[in-house]
Amino acid sequence: MRTTVLAVPVMLVGLVRNLPAQTPSKGVDPPKPAAVTMQVQTDLNRLMRGVLYPASNVVFSAQTDNPGDVKFVPGKDPSLATDPLESTFGGWQAVENAALALTESANLLLIPGRKCANGLPVPIDNPDWSRFVQELRDAGIKAYQLAQSKDQDKMVEAADILSAACAGCHRKWREKPRLADRCK
Repeated sequence: MRTTVLAVPVMLVGLVRNLPAQTPSKGVDPPKPAAVTMQVQTDLNRLMRGVLYPASNVVFSAQTDNPGDVKFVPGKDPSLATDPLESTFGGWQAVENAALALTESANLLLIPGRKCANGLPVPIDNPDWSRFVQELRDAGIKAYQLAQSKDQDKMVEAADILSAACAGCHRKWREKPRLADRCK
């Protein structure tokens, strides 16, 4: 019985070794992978509330609450923590992760088809929008680099850069007397 079980994998390996290498035929391009279509699942307001706002708060809180001082509570499961600093990936890793979330979120702000809370399209073709999105990306990268130093004093700089990036965009697109005027 044992030799039969071992013989099957050995035979399969032998068969695979004897197969000819698969090379594309001359003049024929290999098939291209199917294109992945990006799809918008929510409006800008919910994206901000669900991803950017919570992530930015982790960076901002690192100015006053040293992520290196976070102590896990005995008997409390960190995988169930609602505070990112106290979670399984807490402490400085939570700050780094939040900064990366902000950096990657810049890509989400450029997906065609997203709407503002008032139903207007996000102005992705406007040069100012692209500039503000790049400022967010740069702020996220800088926050990540500074968080890697695990120096709380450097998080003041990270928070200032992030705050400026957010404020510039909000002044242009969000801070309007009426919701209907946002994204114009």
